[in-house]
Amino acid sequence: MKTPPKMTSKLIAAGDHSTPGWVGFCFAVLLLGGCAALPERPVRPAVFDFGPGLAAQPAAAPAQTLPPLLLADIEAPAAVDGTAVLFRLAYADVQQLRPYAQARWSMPPAQLVRQRLREQLSQQRVVLNPGEGPSAYILRLELEEFTQVFETPERSVGLVRLRATLLENAGGRERLVAQRRFSAQRPAPSPDAPGGVRALTAATDAAVEEIAQWLKQVPPAGR
Repeated sequence: MKTPPKMTSKLIAAGDHSTPGWVGFCFAVLLLGGCAALPERPVRPAVFDFGPGLAAQPAAAPAQTLPPLLLADIEAPAAVDGTAVLFRLAYADVQQLRPYAQARWSMPPAQLVRQRLREQLSQQRVVLNPGEGPSAYILRLELEEFTQVFETPERSVGLVRLRATLLENAGGRERLVAQRRFSAQRPAPSPDAPGGVRALTAATDAAVEEIAQWLKQVPPAGR
């Protein structure tokens, strides 16, 4: 039923003495409700890399003169071509790659591995990037595996696998000199993303050292 205008005026007049209190109460309720409805601040993923790398070493005359080497960009499958920190559960479904929700690499793993390898090889010889100039020898690599593998919920390792191909550039034509696969794994100090990052960094360093030693032992083609 519609309240007559006169009755409405009386109701308002009768409640005038308590209006400020009701207004304050309603304002407090609205304020609390508004605060509760505010979205939570998103948590930014932690960003990781391999650390500062090798410390600068004083120049020393090498025991043998190694020819300059062109280090090509490292190829990687689409699964590990992003910046996600990936892991596998060997005790559940080892074929499934899983990303950590709150962890990221600063750049794709192939670029991090190439950066580490270039630092190591530069201690022994001149290392060229693509486009910097011609070189008699070219090193191409494929990053086949770069994951933290959990053997149990509490124990895991960082696993890195690479295929390296050394080519000789003769008259604009590339000729195979040698090819080899490298695999390295190191235990993770903790069963989480930071532990996986440390394990993968250590495994990468081990693989890089093996590649550097292999290149020193491989005789150039034609010798």
